[in-house]
Amino acid sequence: MKFILTNDDGIDAPGLVALREAVQGDMLVVAPKDQRSECSHQTTTREAFHVEQRENGEYAVDGTPVDCTRVALTHLAEDADLVLSGINAGGNLGADVYISGTVAAVREAAFLGKTGVAFSQFFKAAEPMDWERTARWTAQVLEVLLERAHLKRAFYNVNFPHIEANAPDPEIVFCDVCTEPLPVAYEVENDHFRYKGYYAGRERTPGRDVEQCMLGNISVSVIGI
Repeated sequence: MKFILTNDDGIDAPGLVALREAVQGDMLVVAPKDQRSECSHQTTTREAFHVEQRENGEYAVDGTPVDCTRVALTHLAEDADLVLSGINAGGNLGADVYISGTVAAVREAAFLGKTGVAFSQFFKAAEPMDWERTARWTAQVLEVLLERAHLKRAFYNVNFPHIEANAPDPEIVFCDVCTEPLPVAYEVENDHFRYKGYYAGRERTPGRDVEQCMLGNISVSVIGI
């Protein structure tokens, strides 16, 4: 199989390194030159953007994750089978899927007729990240998903929990996306508003992706377009 790898944290992000480690097969990395987190489904259509081919064969795009998917599927790897995005440093659960550039990259793949999988690693700020472990989980999830029929006009959204280092590997749970809102709270100083919502304190619909990931499971959701 041929894979396109992208993200929204930038081509040099450790999560993308972990994703490369997890993938077995022919792959092409086409990712933003710089971080483009929380850019949603933004595209570059009113001006030209630069695409740099690096010595290692990767392509650094001076654009958004959606730009990366479009360039990859229309110019660089039209015969690709899947688009994989991530691994994002932070969860993309519930309402996050409308904000996330990581998710937008595979949503665009679905629009263009390809199967896509977005991978995100929820983390607790006070605890270190273990990208090697996340890469191993990613490989396990990919093995499960590749055994399933390719999606049509839909994509997968995968979120890994942040659990203790000595904990057993989490269970893979297929579940719906939570529809509860993100926490909305601001610190106000004069005329300036600074977002202060507590991500992990968000409301959770029982059985859906937010709850499953916060409980320590790997949540896998199918999202239609």
